[in-house]
Amino acid sequence: MEISGNAFSSGLSGIQAGQRRVEQAASEIAGNTLPTQAPAEAPPAQQVEPSPQSQANTQADMAESLVGLMQGRNEVQASARVVETADEVLGTLIDTRA
Repeated sequence: MEISGNAFSSGLSGIQAGQRRVEQAASEIAGNTLPTQAPAEAPPAQQVEPSPQSQANTQADMAESLVGLMQGRNEVQASARVVETADEVLGTLIDTRA
């Protein structure tokens, strides 16, 4: 009796892809910096205000990164369920055969 490892391979590939997506999104989130504010003692002329457009771009990038983070998490969870199910099926087959 030959047992195919396709379900295990698919599950493992999905877990790895999800992990890469999470790592990429986390890196993007960590790389986004919040607008800096000058210390309270500094005169108002030295404070640098980010443009509204750059704030909107940063917020859009942050939102995309957070969505990617959630997608990666869901991908890992779904793939883990595939591996669990394949494990249960294999266990049932072994119990039935033995």
